[in-house]
Amino acid sequence: MEHSKDFAKGLSIGIIMDGNGRWARSRGLPRTAGHKKGAQVFQDIADYCDELGVESVYFYAFSTENWKRPAEEVGAIMRLFGEYLIKGFDYENRNVRICFMGDRTVLEPKLQELMNKLERDSACKTGLTINIAINYGGRPEIVRAAQSLAARAAAGELKPEDITEEALSAQMYTAGQKDPDFILRPSGEKRLSNFMLWQAAYSELVEMDVLWPDFTRDDLDAAIMEFNRRSRRFGGL
Repeated sequence: MEHSKDFAKGLSIGIIMDGNGRWARSRGLPRTAGHKKGAQVFQDIADYCDELGVESVYFYAFSTENWKRPAEEVGAIMRLFGEYLIKGFDYENRNVRICFMGDRTVLEPKLQELMNKLERDSACKTGLTINIAINYGGRPEIVRAAQSLAARAAAGELKPEDITEEALSAQMYTAGQKDPDFILRPSGEKRLSNFMLWQAAYSELVEMDVLWPDFTRDDLDAAIMEFNRRSRRFGGL
């Protein structure tokens, strides 16, 4: 589809990648097959965001609650995560920055090393920022930020009245980045599921009745067009 120059330029998009398990079950396949197909879609949609001139995209890959799933499924997700981090993008030759959201300390050391390397090697890039939320939860992120400021207050480095919205935002995983203009949830569900609770204060919500493994570039076009039709008032008239 042909787009105007400003169709998606400068947008910040949050994406809850939902429906992998249902996609697999509807085809009589193991849930791991759904995650594999979903990982392929993740790669293509990230590429497309880069082509469209999107400023930043936030992918919800694995939540703090997802550890409750069967060990086999969790292991498959983590293997796919590592595989697509390695193979998914031509980091060296593309102007794309990679950032991770969430507590990575519980992940396999080799995976942590890869995440740290990708962040370090891409820090100088000025194009699309791809944020991947893994072992992430919006409430734990807020608690982490509050604890950081509380520790500084206890050390006498700041006063309670110095704790402002700006100060708290600066302690989030997304510090220095634009809040999402809209959060997209495929699969027909209508909830945030603990995703970017602080940053989503004025984000538009776009739900689509398509499972993530079936999500296409045309679907992203449709979501952006829906967002572009919205009138954002930020509490005003």
